[in-house]
Amino acid sequence: MLFGDREVDASSQISRLETFIILDKKLIFTLASYFLVLAMYINLQVLRSFVLGFMASIFYFLINGMFLGHAFFEQEAAFFRLTFGILLLIMLLEFIGWLSVIIYNLDVVRFTLVLFVVATLSSFLNRKAISKNVT
Repeated sequence: MLFGDREVDASSQISRLETFIILDKKLIFTLASYFLVLAMYINLQVLRSFVLGFMASIFYFLINGMFLGHAFFEQEAAFFRLTFGILLLIMLLEFIGWLSVIIYNLDVVRFTLVLFVVATLSSFLNRKAISKNVT
């Protein structure tokens, strides 16, 4: 029974974190996502730290995965919204990265632009889903 209690507690923690991120009233998490992209760019150009790149990527995927999960999978449980949102984020990154490769070449600068575009798109879709639910 103890394992079941932990599972419910973890699900409620994910749900609370998701609500906090999704509301994004002052675009704090959108700006945090942009800051993470900037940190990844600086890391790729100068620092080359595995830990910094890994942590920035994890938080980038968490924020934007929750945005997309809320926008497209609102009726699912919190864990599945996060999982499906991250999978959708990966697909968007691949598609926009593919477009960048087709147009010219995917280097560090264009990779950073792909991350910015996907973060902006994720935030916009989340805002649209929130405004649809309010009206």
